[in-house]
Amino acid sequence: MADIGLYGELFADREMAAVLDERAALQGMLDFEAALARAEAEVGVIPAAATDLIAAQCKAELYDIAAIGKAATLAGNPAIPLVKALTARVAAVDAEAAKWVHYGATSQDVIDSGQAQQYRAAQDLILARSADLAHALAALAREHRRTPMIGRTFLQHAVPISFGLKAANWLSPIVSFHDDFMIWGESAHQLGGAAGSLASLGDKADAVSEAFARTMPSIGAVRVPWHTERRRPARIATELGLLLGHLGKLAGDIALMAQTEIGELAEPEAPGKGGSSAMPHKRNPVLCTLILTAAKRAPGLVATMLAAMPQEHERAMGGWHAEWPTLRELFLIAGGALNHAVALVEGLQVFPEQMQYNLDLTNGLVMAERVSLALAQTIGRGEAHHLLEEASRDCLASGRHLRDVLADHPKLAGKLSNDDLDDLFDPTTYRGATDAIIDRILVLYEEEREYMSGNA
Repeated sequence: MADIGLYGELFADREMAAVLDERAALQGMLDFEAALARAEAEVGVIPAAATDLIAAQCKAELYDIAAIGKAATLAGNPAIPLVKALTARVAAVDAEAAKWVHYGATSQDVIDSGQAQQYRAAQDLILARSADLAHALAALAREHRRTPMIGRTFLQHAVPISFGLKAANWLSPIVSFHDDFMIWGESAHQLGGAAGSLASLGDKADAVSEAFARTMPSIGAVRVPWHTERRRPARIATELGLLLGHLGKLAGDIALMAQTEIGELAEPEAPGKGGSSAMPHKRNPVLCTLILTAAKRAPGLVATMLAAMPQEHERAMGGWHAEWPTLRELFLIAGGALNHAVALVEGLQVFPEQMQYNLDLTNGLVMAERVSLALAQTIGRGEAHHLLEEASRDCLASGRHLRDVLADHPKLAGKLSNDDLDDLFDPTTYRGATDAIIDRILVLYEEEREYMSGNA
């Protein structure tokens, strides 16, 4: 397990850190070298006897990461000292086989392919966690389909909605992300040689490329080198940025609804969770805070990946190197934020009675739109809107319920029957297309659920 250190798993969890640590990176690069030897032996570029000798030395535990890193500082990348060390180990067993180590490849092939190995494992974790989050949100949407609450625009009371609708709107982007990330989140190994042409392999180049695409473990290689065509890592980064942005929206909504004055939601309870070093009574929304932290860090990281795309000719000067820590960091914070989001939603405390209390705070004002639309059928839309504005001001000034103000209004009294008013001031009947919207999102979730089951 990876050692997270002083900050624990606030920003990155051990499972994600383990698949993205230096040992895993080193093993990914060595897997490339073993696969390259197998592919070249298959088409007769190198002796078949060299394959097993090379592969036997492609084990990360055989190498000193610190020594490779020290040499990488001078070489410009870790692939150069790694290949040197691998060659030396093979030569110690068979000098002839050592001649075929890394034959026809370049440092970027090694590094990009090694990282692809890691990102594939990281992608699997992201998909599994996004599936878990989708399942929890779908359950929340179903359970609270008809739980009334106030909808808020510009942080002010607007019109009633259901909490199930809010949960469904949290769910929809997660379903879309899972579907998109299965496509655009795929990393790929590559083999292009010195300048992307595989010229050193002569007339066997295309055959080696085809064999390598079949041979590299875990994830297939594309047949066209992408040394300086960087849409693939940029797309991965962008998808992770979109995910983190939405998780930030979800966490922001929950944190606002958990404010002391609102009290409609609360994070899961646990001993020692969300306390304050100064105030014993505090129950801080720490999960929301950590998710928002990741969401605020994501835009800069995504921007770096996009800025790295214009890469010079056949090998980049700095753009490629900038990707290495940046995409890794995006995976780390996305994995951590998803873990926190799953814990948050699965244990979320919902207080329908407080939602109803807040809905009633403004003495019926939140139903003014509905009343205005009903009156518009007899006195016209403009006049109805004007008179409801007057009545609303009277309601605020007097502290009386809007229904009582309407009953005393000289131009509105008697315009609507008591039965009409009973219905108009019932927020549970002002639902519009709520059920259809929730159902539409749940249908999309159910369609994607089959694919999610393979990742969860």
